[in-house]
Order: sequence, then structure tokens, then C-alpha cells
Amino acid sequence: MSSDRIAVILTCFNRRAKTLECLEALFQQSYLPKAQLDVYLTDDGSTDGTAEAVKQAYPNIQILQGDGNLFWCGGMNLAFAEALKGDYDFYLWLNDDTILYPDALDVLMQTYTQLSSGGNPKVIISGSTQDRDTREHTYGGVVRDSALRPLKFRLLTPTEQPQPCDTINGNCVLISKAAAQVVGNVDLAFTHYAGDYDYGLRAQKQGCQVYIPPGYVGTCSSNPTGKSAPPVQEGLKKIAQPKGVAIAEETLHPIGEWRIFAQRYGGPFWFIYWLVPYRRLLWMSWRKRTAS
Repeated sequence: MSSDRIAVILTCFNRRAKTLECLEALFQQSYLPKAQLDVYLTDDGSTDGTAEAVKQAYPNIQILQGDGNLFWCGGMNLAFAEALKGDYDFYLWLNDDTILYPDALDVLMQTYTQLSSGGNPKVIISGSTQDRDTREHTYGGVVRDSALRPLKFRLLTPTEQPQPCDTINGNCVLISKAAAQVVGNVDLAFTHYAGDYDYGLRAQKQGCQVYIPPGYVGTCSSNPTGKSAPPVQEGLKKIAQPKGVAIAEETLHPIGEWRIFAQRYGGPFWFIYWLVPYRRLLWMSWRKRTAS
């Protein structure tokens, strides 16, 4: 019986220990006797010896080099583009801080089999993750809060059955060959954020089934966020940078990239939805100007 050919796509930057732990869990998957894994890893200019350590531990991994300016979307795009040349059966996105449970691939593949049995092989499955210590739900598939807030999403809590979602976090995502053929690569209109959301939403528009599987597939801690709004000038400066600025429980994306996202998915009132997340910084900036 032929095995499934799966290309694993990762990008990393200066997280050597986490990257190695992620890869160790990947190569301990119980599904491996049924699959051939080829790993494509973009090392975006790490200075902590990540690439060298990975090469020593896993000499068959294909490492692509970045210059430190690729961030998540650029790094994933580079590795995915190389993997797409191989015409694999499946593509697995994996964040290098996501530690898979031993049966994660089993769960993802079983979910694919169940969903594709209806005749549509264009399937994308976003595995749900939880915090290693608190077991809090951290990433996975997301759904819109309401039709009146088309750019506002919330995590979809996994159950014992697969569930459809509106789009995905990119932490652990299985993409079938048929889905990859119609959706293509990560869009370089985005640098660090929104590329995964954009991918899932594009997939929906192109007739793909976008789901989460039953239960959790691994651990991944949430990215820390800021506790309060930064000073106006600092906030406005960070908004222009790839990682934006964190305020309370929200990360404000680079304003130009968020505009692209809002235009694509915000509907006729996209302009309002584009500006709403920045209201606190805009209000602070306006007050400062009127007071001077």
C-alpha cells in the first residue's frame, strides 16, 4: 500500500530550542508508518544557530535561508513554494512553537477522509491547540461573531466531531493537494499577520471545505499582548512595522495591510471596519494635535 506524501511547511527565527522540540514531536507521530514526511523549513536569518542545530539533528530537512525580513508570511510562502514543486498529497503548515500530540496526524488524516468522502477533496483542516500549562484553548479555526462584524472572529471550541469554520489560524493546518491547487500560496500582501486568515477565507470562496478536527492536536501558547495603549508616537510608529502594536487583548495590524484585508472581506462598509481597530490610537493622536 502506498503511503501519503506530506510536505511539512515551517518558518523559524531565533527559537532553536522550540524549533527542535517541534520537530521532535513531528517525527514521533503515530501516523508515520502510513506517511512519507518531507520538511521544508525557512530559517529567516537566525543568529542562535537554529539552522545548524536542525541540520545536525535532521539532515534530510530542506532548509531555505531568509535574511531576517521575511516574517511569518514571507517565510511560509518561501517554504510552501518549494514544497508545491513536489506535487505532494498533503501540505502541513506547522508553527515552530506548536508541539503536536502523538496522534495529531492521525486525527487530521481521519478528519480529511471523513470530509472528502462526500466527493469534495478540497479540504483544509485547522488543528486546535491549547496552552501547555493552563490547557486554555489558544489557536485553531475561527468563526465570525456576526454578519454585522465581518472582520471580527472568535475561536471555535473543538468537540468530538469535525466542525466547519470561517477561516484559520496557521499554527497547524492540513491542506489537501486539491485545495492547494486552487488556493495557491500564502499571499505576500501580508507580512506577519492576516496571511492565515486570508488563506482560509480565499479557500472558502473557492469551494474548499474549511474545518477543525475533533479535540486538540497539540500545545501552543498564546502570543503576549500589551496591557495598555502605548504613547501616541510610539504606537503610530509600531503600526507601520510588520508586527504592528499590541493593545490590551488586541493586536493592531500594519494599517496598509489591514486595509487590504478589510477591502477583501469587509463588504460595502469595509472603510469603517478598517478604521475601527485603530480608534484608540487615532483618538489619542487627534487629542494631542488639538491640545498643541
